[in-house]
Amino acid sequence: MDADSCPVKAEIVEIAQNFGVAVSFVASYNHMTNNTLGGSWHYVDSDKEAADLFIMNHVHAGDIAVTQDIGLASTLLAKNVSVLSPRGSLYDEKDIEAALHMRYLSAKARRQGKYGKGPKPFTTDDRICFEKNFTKLLSKIKGVL
Repeated sequence: MDADSCPVKAEIVEIAQNFGVAVSFVASYNHMTNNTLGGSWHYVDSDKEAADLFIMNHVHAGDIAVTQDIGLASTLLAKNVSVLSPRGSLYDEKDIEAALHMRYLSAKARRQGKYGKGPKPFTTDDRICFEKNFTKLLSKIKGVL
């Protein structure tokens, strides 16, 4: 799990424990915490892509990753990893190219001095959607559904 700005860490641990699944969080040293929530934590340098590189080098086909980084999601999908956003959206191969293109256009606009409002606030509905879809994904992988 890409833990630096993940708002659903407690939910990940709780739901994963219900399925007997181990959880690993990856965060930069700038985000060190004593509240590990029961998962295992791996800390990396504060470099922009350090957490992503750690995840890419340690993930295995069949794993689940939670990230809001579309670039990381794209790389993980190519490795047969299930990728879920903290808002509960499941990334898939057919939609990732469009998402990468939108990310590119947004970055281009920012470089030209055009700034949007930023991401919408994380809501209770987002949390519920994440819990539902994470549970569904783990159920499918563990053969419960």
